[in-house]
Amino acid sequence: MGEKLADLEYQPGFGNHFSSEAIAGALPRDQNSPLVCPHGLYAEQISGTSFTSPRKLNQRSWLYRIKPSVTHEPFKPRVPAHTRLVSEFDASNSRTNPTQLRWRPEDVPDSPTDFVDGLYTVCGAGSSFLRHGYTANKGMKDSAFCNADGDFLFVPQAGRVWIETECGRLLVSPGEIAVIPQGFRFSIDLPDGKSRGYVAEIYGAHFQLPDLGPIGANGLAAPRDFLAPTAWFEEGLRPDYTIVQKFGGELFTAKQDFSPFNVVAWHGNYVPYKYDLHKFCPYNTVLVDHGDPSVNTVLTAPTDKPGVALLDFVIFPPRWLVAEHTFRPPYYHRNCMSEFMGLIYGAYEAKADGFLPGGASLHSCMTPHGPDTTTYEATIARVNAMAPSKLTGTMAFMFESALIPRVCHWALESPFLDHDYYQCWIGLKSHFSRISLNETNIESTEKKNEASE
Repeated sequence: MGEKLADLEYQPGFGNHFSSEAIAGALPRDQNSPLVCPHGLYAEQISGTSFTSPRKLNQRSWLYRIKPSVTHEPFKPRVPAHTRLVSEFDASNSRTNPTQLRWRPEDVPDSPTDFVDGLYTVCGAGSSFLRHGYTANKGMKDSAFCNADGDFLFVPQAGRVWIETECGRLLVSPGEIAVIPQGFRFSIDLPDGKSRGYVAEIYGAHFQLPDLGPIGANGLAAPRDFLAPTAWFEEGLRPDYTIVQKFGGELFTAKQDFSPFNVVAWHGNYVPYKYDLHKFCPYNTVLVDHGDPSVNTVLTAPTDKPGVALLDFVIFPPRWLVAEHTFRPPYYHRNCMSEFMGLIYGAYEAKADGFLPGGASLHSCMTPHGPDTTTYEATIARVNAMAPSKLTGTMAFMFESALIPRVCHWALESPFLDHDYYQCWIGLKSHFSRISLNETNIESTEKKNEASE
């Protein structure tokens, strides 16, 4: 593993048309599918959009491989079935719940568990988007996973993940994310022995960078900071290699006698990638009021309705807070969007207690939420001492969607569900007074001035 980690190279850019070859001359130079490919390779295209999608949206790559991916035995339902992985949400596997929900971190199991067995669904809507978690303590041996349903957005929280894909290899650490687009085969190993994290899955769309609008040409996530893998391949026989395919929300397996990571060269714009969240350039108010969280969107999967997302991936990174006479933590809120939050490390600014790294919360459509009692009281107590301050040592995130999620039965019955979550707001008391607080503060200041004279 150490040698593999040291050998990694990446290609920078988002949405670029990349070219990569592990052996010089393996890419055909003048066409995509010559009669005989260099080095006797097979040409295979993977299409992430329909052939006739507009060119600015069209995504596809050409892979030049030792054996084509079609060379496998028939798929069969996976045995045993995965009972905590859901695609179509209905009353048999989930239910709606408008209550504010919060979960403590899920334990990494003691028994050997790879990524496939450790993947579990928390909530989702129809067959459009899902929020999963994963816990694993061993790598995937002689097997690869393929999601034929949609794109995976990985957010590791504890322990690095080593992802082998058909385009090359990615090492993803907590504080980084990775996107594996629909249809790519990948295998996950664990350099640190254990890993835990979050996964968002979207159907029918791909992630893109948000428009910057009046921000201008620069800021938020820079395209140059996204990294795509470089070509790398395995050759030789691999008897009983297993492809695990998620198809229509169910898992199927097929056997083949070679590694799917036998792509010697490739080119295209449909490719797995990673991004370091620490390189994000956040924006914030510099005078008054708390900005909307959408200003720190890293990636978005849009719907057909302008400004409405199937899924936005938003982060709350280290940043300066400088707004004057402003309540600086996030405001109290009811949202037409549903908000699923996670914490990678540190503490979240709106929750002084109870929201732990590796945990999660769900505030569904129009469910009230906001700072807990401790945070609110501590903030207003500093009304006359609001110097600029910097949030450090924290990285929280949000999956925000226009769709209303259903929550899986096991998530609602989980021992990690915090049944006392609502208590963090119960202590909020009325501060109402018919006398203006501003007048009270002015009188107090005048008395202090008189006393000093």
